[in-house]
Amino acid sequence: MDSGNVAWILASSALVCMMIPALALFYGGMVGSRRILNMMMMCFGGASLVAVLWALFGYSMAFGNSVGGLGLIGDITEFPGMGQLLAADEAASIPVVLFAAFQLFFACVTTALVAGAAAGRMKFGAWMLFAGIWATIVYFPIAHWVFAFSSADGSVTGGWIASGIKAIDFAGGTAVHMNAGAAALALALVLGKSSGWPKMEHTKPHSRPLVLVGAGLLWVGWFGFNAGSALSAGQSASVVFLNTAVAASAGLLAWALIERLRHGAATSMGAASGLISALVAITPACGAVSPLGALAIGAIAGAVCSLAIELKFRLGYDDSLDVVGVHLVGGIIGTLLIGLFATDAAPNAVNGLFYGGGVELLGVQALATVTVLAYSFGITWILAKILDRVVGLRIKPEDEMRGIDIAAHSELAYLTDEDPVELGSPQRA
Repeated sequence: MDSGNVAWILASSALVCMMIPALALFYGGMVGSRRILNMMMMCFGGASLVAVLWALFGYSMAFGNSVGGLGLIGDITEFPGMGQLLAADEAASIPVVLFAAFQLFFACVTTALVAGAAAGRMKFGAWMLFAGIWATIVYFPIAHWVFAFSSADGSVTGGWIASGIKAIDFAGGTAVHMNAGAAALALALVLGKSSGWPKMEHTKPHSRPLVLVGAGLLWVGWFGFNAGSALSAGQSASVVFLNTAVAASAGLLAWALIERLRHGAATSMGAASGLISALVAITPACGAVSPLGALAIGAIAGAVCSLAIELKFRLGYDDSLDVVGVHLVGGIIGTLLIGLFATDAAPNAVNGLFYGGGVELLGVQALATVTVLAYSFGITWILAKILDRVVGLRIKPEDEMRGIDIAAHSELAYLTDEDPVELGSPQRA
């Protein structure tokens, strides 16, 4: 065991865990004042449920030996309850149980991201049911495809993307962001549009400062997300750390510039969105590119995603908090641009087209992209359709108009003189 590596991954795990409340703040500020509690509860509730499932069987599905050697799903019977991970492996640089904890928070964050597409109009119970099943049949298998590597001695077979076609995804552009974005699109289509969409006074962002605070905390957490994925405290983590920092900054500036040129002002919401878009894009590429490549990817993501969020108005789907425009589009950008900007001087040690590597890597990245998008969207759409038929996904129209917080949680974030002091459960002053 290397104590420095252990300390770094412990810290990185805590940083990724912090991304859950950070996302709750980011999403919470973007919704109306009578929707914020539900939005934050969707993040916390979904993440907590997935953590339980991860301990019971999720880790086995994601990182167990591939069933039949096909690279599609891990053996669910290999680590049930994760008790087998308690025995120390003295040959490992970090404890396997620590790696399991680190990856647990990836599953939690990915599930919480999907909630942004359903803001203010989905039953809380239906969301929890959806989140648990979705993680089981969508996230856990895709995590196996992308994050599970075959062992050097061939005794353990990994996922077909990681160990078969060997596509590059350093920290989750496909498994996390594209996966969440495709699922969000499917869920939004099944849920349908919010009442009064797209001109809805009751759904406008109620706290831009909360959005900025959430985005800032997400940025901090992302260093654990990306640099922690090096699984050691060394050169690779250091390169990834730098790439993450400069890409995020370029994305914020690019989005702000596009806003200024198109609409006459650079907004705080745009700055936060540009930051997150670039962080999404650099996630798969952070170990494959130079700092100049990271700057390019961040700037491209900030500019393109600022235009992509308008697709929902042109195509008529209500993606409430732009999960599609930011995470789906940003994930695609970052994953595909690896095929252009990758350099063998970076930790992944492979060249893309611009560095003399040809088009093969671009083709591999495209195959991983298309497959993850198709599986995530298709299975999520089927799941949402079934749940809508069985339990119903939408809250009542009148509850949607007055705000879901009262209907779902019997609470309000901000009480006025007209509001009752008690709404089903005691409210402390």
